[in-house]
Amino acid sequence: MDLWNLTLSIIFLLQTTVGILGNFSLIFYYLILYYRQCTLKPTDLILMHIMAANAFIILSVAVPQTVTAFGLKEFLNDFACRFLIYIQGISRSVSIGTTCLLSVCQAMTISPRESCWKDYKHRAAKYIGSSISILWVFSMLTNFISIMHSFISRNSKNVTRKRDYGYCTIFVRNEISDLLYAVLVVCPEVFLSVLIAWSSMSMIVILYRHKQRVQHIRSTHGSSKTSPDSRATQNILLLLSSFLFFYTLSSILRGCISLFGNHNWWLTNINRVISLCFPSFGHFVLRNP
Repeated sequence: MDLWNLTLSIIFLLQTTVGILGNFSLIFYYLILYYRQCTLKPTDLILMHIMAANAFIILSVAVPQTVTAFGLKEFLNDFACRFLIYIQGISRSVSIGTTCLLSVCQAMTISPRESCWKDYKHRAAKYIGSSISILWVFSMLTNFISIMHSFISRNSKNVTRKRDYGYCTIFVRNEISDLLYAVLVVCPEVFLSVLIAWSSMSMIVILYRHKQRVQHIRSTHGSSKTSPDSRATQNILLLLSSFLFFYTLSSILRGCISLFGNHNWWLTNINRVISLCFPSFGHFVLRNP
């Protein structure tokens, strides 16, 4: 094993270990919280589904990639490979969708009374559960259409490329499959990323204005302790920057790999590492949203 493969193996192993321990610990925490209270706050419910989606990403992406990085290759057949890719697509879509839902929900919650959200903020909590269910169903359908088209067209004469995942290889991706994948999967991811950016920036503006209003009150007490508004703003900024950086860059790389068949070893593995960063380490940010 050369130096680069050893480094890649260590990175995948670190992401797998941290991601499994972190996501499952938070899932168990919310399950215990639900067992004690028989209910969860809307944000807690969203966070639990984010952790569940991220855990599926770790299990379906990081685990096989770690095994492959340590030398075991091509251990899945065609059907198992496509099914694993299907799980990966669902998990990624739900992770992005629920993160967007969390950001919008928080923006509505802290919005002032005179804002346009005033008539919706109290009713929004009732639809959190159904919204999450719709996200799961929508992700299943869109990824199912994409994967089924590639599965049906695998014997087509137009199929001239193969996709090497390390743990398996599939012969797919004619032009129609690439366009279908971009429309059904990549475009919604970009749209949700833009919506997260908008709602998060709205929260930062609201918190900054609130801090300006009460700044003279805090200054009279002479306290140097960081205010709750400042800590909330820092958490939002950290969540925004980490999500947008890792997921947007990953979406761009996935789009390049999907649309341009001549991808190299570096582009593929960099995309794999980047796509696992937020699912593996995002729980550190989401622990205190």
